[in-house]
Amino acid sequence: MAPWWGKGSHKGTSVVVKMENPDWSMVELEAPSKDHFLIANSPTSPREKGRGKNVKQLIWVLLLKAHRAASFLTSIGSTLVSLGSVVRCRVASGRTDENRTVRTDFYNSIRRFLGLSLLLLGFEIAAYFKVSHFGTPHHHLQYILTFLLGVKDVLDWSYAGLVLIGVDYLSPPLQFLANVCIILFLVQSLDRLILCLGCFWIRFKKIKPIPKHEDVADLEFGADTFFPMVLIQIPMCNEREVYQQSLAAVCGLEWPKSKILIQVLDDSDDPMTQLLIKEEVHKWQQVGAQILYRHRVIRDGYKAACPDFLKRTIPHFKDNEELGLVQARWSFVNKDENLLTRLQNINLSFHFEVEQQVNSVFFNFFGFNGTAGVWRIKALEESGGWLERTTVEDMDIAVRAHLRGWKFIFLNDVKCPCELPESYEAYRKQQHRWHSGPMQLFRLCLPDIIHAKISVWKKFNMIFLFFLLRKLILPFYSFTLFCIILPMTMFVPKAELPAWVVCYIPAIMSFLNILPAPKSFPFIVPYLLFENTLSVTKFKAMISGLFQLGSAYEWIVTKKSGRSSEGDIVSLVEKESRGGSEPDLDETNANLQQEPMTRKTKHNRIYTKELALAFLLLTASARSLLSAQGVHFYFLLFQGISFLLVGLDLIVDSKHLEHFSLSLYDLRRLVLIPTRKYEKKSCYMDGRMAGTLT
Repeated sequence: MAPWWGKGSHKGTSVVVKMENPDWSMVELEAPSKDHFLIANSPTSPREKGRGKNVKQLIWVLLLKAHRAASFLTSIGSTLVSLGSVVRCRVASGRTDENRTVRTDFYNSIRRFLGLSLLLLGFEIAAYFKVSHFGTPHHHLQYILTFLLGVKDVLDWSYAGLVLIGVDYLSPPLQFLANVCIILFLVQSLDRLILCLGCFWIRFKKIKPIPKHEDVADLEFGADTFFPMVLIQIPMCNEREVYQQSLAAVCGLEWPKSKILIQVLDDSDDPMTQLLIKEEVHKWQQVGAQILYRHRVIRDGYKAACPDFLKRTIPHFKDNEELGLVQARWSFVNKDENLLTRLQNINLSFHFEVEQQVNSVFFNFFGFNGTAGVWRIKALEESGGWLERTTVEDMDIAVRAHLRGWKFIFLNDVKCPCELPESYEAYRKQQHRWHSGPMQLFRLCLPDIIHAKISVWKKFNMIFLFFLLRKLILPFYSFTLFCIILPMTMFVPKAELPAWVVCYIPAIMSFLNILPAPKSFPFIVPYLLFENTLSVTKFKAMISGLFQLGSAYEWIVTKKSGRSSEGDIVSLVEKESRGGSEPDLDETNANLQQEPMTRKTKHNRIYTKELALAFLLLTASARSLLSAQGVHFYFLLFQGISFLLVGLDLIVDSKHLEHFSLSLYDLRRLVLIPTRKYEKKSCYMDGRMAGTLT
């Protein structure tokens, strides 16, 4: 077909051009013939000059497209320059996450893989430049033939020997391990797909837990209705940022004051923090709240409660004697704070809306989240109460209660605001506890599950689906397949991973994971890369919990920043209008204003394991580049960069990466998203709730 500016039968062309200068623009117009093209802010071109105008239009279009392309490339360049300067500062001022003189076996094994890969890469580069017909990555027959015909130098002998060793000794076990991981990967992907289909079915059928009787949300407290006694426990540990919000939230719950008892379970080792919490408890006691202060060892992170939390959860217990737990969903007040919180929101949205909701509807079992839930005290007592034998005492009590026949309900429409960890160090320690604890619990509960008087299907669900598939297999294959096996297949002949394992299936799974958080679609690629990056922490935690290593019992409270704290207390005081509390509010506001003045300086950290894996993946990407492997090269390159950013603790400072991800999502313009200022008022509390009907 002839071009639109040349001769032919084409009668008109649509042209769309946007210019940076607001005084000039070109609009889309349908020309009646090849000689008529209209330009905004200019008279209609004469027929005899149409051809000249068409050439000018083409030049304008090309120039404007080149200008936009140059602007986009400039934005990428400035992003890389800014990121490079941050990297230099981080390396200069950072400190490692562990003692330089103490290296774990896990880190040493990664270093050995890295050293071997660098050695093999050196041989590959030398061979690549020596023999032009190098061939495909795993077929070195041409090069070996060249060697047998008379090439005798040391490099050729060494390289040929390594190739033969790889073919005879390394390739079979590596390919076997790769095939095993691929099978596990497919099984886990199938499980993820079934969960998503179950969630779709729940939405399609509008399945929702409904109380058997009237909802107390619209009833007055003085009426003769269903208001059982409720115990609220608030575990704390040196949480100066949120203790006021936590106490204000639970004391402001909409429930008869004579039917609610609050226990503050404090394990703070800071005397000043203990004193502040005691004073805050005393203030609420003065205004009529039934609240007690106790010093104990059980620790847990804090979550939140909306004021009508009890009204929307406790009605499910009425005339349902088999119900032991009602769990509400978490929402996050700081999900848009930085790239790390955005990626966490994707994961947890899938966990609540898909995993827990589907397990509640179809299996009647899910792990208690540790807070934002209501327990029947009888269920806690019959299940043995809270135990300190693992770091996931919330999951522990849920498993023991389920084995004794108690039923659970998950309420996806009851959302309790909470806070995500905003630093990678805090998130890393949280994930270590979340993945080490289930393996501890699995070792302890396996005999009880086998001998429990429940159906075979429920035993299969708990052993295989809940523990093995989602707690053990997922971190195992994610780390082994994508961080170890894939880079090593770049150097070992005959061992390979197909492109659908490297790219297509992970992309589909990431798409499914992001469905519950559709606003996060621009971050689907960073999410995929970050999940593989975090697999090193999850894998190590899983191994330590399974084999009871030293770090298995490490319990560190997730650091919080107390988002929207001032608005929380203001809204609660205005709503309750408690006498004598206004001076306390003024004192609290003064403390909040002074808090940034006393905040400790943040120390940058450098994570050696992630850095070692970054160089391993980048080395493998260089090898894949020599063999012209498109999908493998890009995956290894971007995954290596992801490990590099996390290793230098740049994930929370990656505003440039956020902007770049969004610009790739929408190429029409460079999208810049500043840090959102949170003005939404939300109520915080800390701990778990337990309601009793007896």
